[in-house]
Amino acid sequence: MTDNNKNTLLDLLTKRAISGLDADEQRQLDEFDDKTAQAELDSLEVVAAAIGMAGLSEIEPMPAHLRTRIAEDAKAHVAANVGRSWPKPNKRVPSSYAEPARTSSNWFGWLGWAAAAAACIALGFNVYVTRFSPANSIAKVEPTPAASPKASTPAEQRDELMRTAPDLIKASWAAGNQKDIKQLSGDVVWSDSKQAGYMRFTGLPVNDATTTCYQLWIFDKTQDKATPIDGGVFDVSKDGEIIVPITAKLNAVKPEMFALTIEKHGGVVVSKREKIAALAKVETQPSQGA
Repeated sequence: MTDNNKNTLLDLLTKRAISGLDADEQRQLDEFDDKTAQAELDSLEVVAAAIGMAGLSEIEPMPAHLRTRIAEDAKAHVAANVGRSWPKPNKRVPSSYAEPARTSSNWFGWLGWAAAAAACIALGFNVYVTRFSPANSIAKVEPTPAASPKASTPAEQRDELMRTAPDLIKASWAAGNQKDIKQLSGDVVWSDSKQAGYMRFTGLPVNDATTTCYQLWIFDKTQDKATPIDGGVFDVSKDGEIIVPITAKLNAVKPEMFALTIEKHGGVVVSKREKIAALAKVETQPSQGA
């Protein structure tokens, strides 16, 4: 096939893809050999695939059979067209393909072939690099998972509060009205500014969590003594020292005393204070650390 005929075929294929052909143009396209037309169409599809792949933001692994075919097609195109001197557009074509002069269309066809050659070269180079140079291939970068912070224990949280709170108060536990709770010791630390505190106990008996619980009450200077602030409920499942965070239901501004009562499972809204396991009267004024 002559260069003029190739230009005509490329013009027709390009126009069919962009705007469609009229009856006369379709007749001209039909006169070309099917194998020749298909070969040129395949060439355009390779270029289109290369342009489409260039816009991808993330490269996924290519199937092996497709990679092999693209590499072979690219090398064949490069070998056939690199260094070729492209002819200037010629308005004259053989009589069997006669049509009105189409200077601008032929010029577009020449540019199309040049673009196709450049795209094939780029595609071939990219396939060669990614296929034969693993060290330079584009890899999918997975984000490095952030290290999970080590969960601190209540003891560590208590130490941190005592180290950083500028208004820390402290109260030591003493036995309440329960005769079987006599070897009790420990303390309470609390910060108004952080609205946080911890109870520490040694010698507090294990309770039956299915029927009872321990409940803290905070007696605050701003709160009626008949309705102290609920400081939360908890259970004791082992002997020895335990540290329990305070979960005050209201802001405690100026605590004066803490009381620990034994209540029914789940706690109560208002305690009758019939079973007081321990009492702790505030003994230190706000200070840095303790």
